[in-house]
Amino acid sequence: MALRWWWRCGVFSCRAPPLGSLPRLRPPGPSSRTPPSPAPSAAMCHFTQRSSTSSFPKICNIFWRFHHTSTSHLCSCSKTVSDEKYQDPFQLGRKDLKNLYEDIKKELLVSTAELKEMCDYYFDGKGKAFRPMIVVLMARACNIHHNNSREVQASQRSVAIIAEMIHTASLVHDDVIDDANSRRGKMTVNQIWGERKAVLAGDFILSAASVALARIGNTTIISVLTQVIEDLVRGEFLQLGSKENENERFAHYLEKTFKKTASLIANSCKAVSILGCPDPKVHEIAYQYGKNVGIAFQLIDDVLDFTSCADHLGKPTAADLKLGLATGPVLFACRQMGSVRFCIER
Repeated sequence: MALRWWWRCGVFSCRAPPLGSLPRLRPPGPSSRTPPSPAPSAAMCHFTQRSSTSSFPKICNIFWRFHHTSTSHLCSCSKTVSDEKYQDPFQLGRKDLKNLYEDIKKELLVSTAELKEMCDYYFDGKGKAFRPMIVVLMARACNIHHNNSREVQASQRSVAIIAEMIHTASLVHDDVIDDANSRRGKMTVNQIWGERKAVLAGDFILSAASVALARIGNTTIISVLTQVIEDLVRGEFLQLGSKENENERFAHYLEKTFKKTASLIANSCKAVSILGCPDPKVHEIAYQYGKNVGIAFQLIDDVLDFTSCADHLGKPTAADLKLGLATGPVLFACRQMGSVRFCIER
């Protein structure tokens, strides 16, 4: 399988040839070839036909490229993918991502010096900015599709900023829940300032994101993005539970992954599509694209938790396993071991 990003007149689109079994994922080799992508509208129609969560394996391999780019040389990477075959999505969205973190800090104006320092701690420009990148590229694709506009609207860029703020607030809260001691290669907020202050800092970032969201002045966008916060909470509750039935475990994992990770990307993509194009079909396509990309991203992140090093990830490895949480790789391993055990018993 190989997902191809192509750039035609400023529009990104995707093609996803058939994929083998998911546990065999590996970075696409140099021999992989795909024909040029279809026109933007045809590419969008492709995602309409793949609206279920079960279709997400079709787009996983792009994240081998993404993680290789954003974390330099991971321990598990094999060959460097030729730049001639791929367009760097961060370069495509470079103009719209410029001064992103400076603009976020402007949203976090507060008189208390300690609180401001805590809120600014993760907005140091060293994050991957993956979510804002996806959002601004989706915004540009929708704008060009609708009226051939090559500029991202100010309100669409605000959605990218809000998405990163909500994501970062969730990281602060997650680190408290997990009692994590490192994030992005440095100590966590809760380790430096304590759990109580960390929770308040996360709440403040969420409140600042809400103010920025209200400033857009579109009730539909407000409704779409506030769903993300509800999903984050529900995802945490799902993570606290488990399923005894083996067939239900992976569905439970996917639902939790959607609510904790993919909902933010899906609803942010939907929000910018609403702002850029009046067609409800495009809104649904944008949502499904973000949903599948978000789930694939988390699955690869869970794989890297076992195959990479703490220095490259910027956080401890096997953290979920130590907390007793079964992620995708563990569930796949259990399924395979169950088949082996069945054969032995027979």
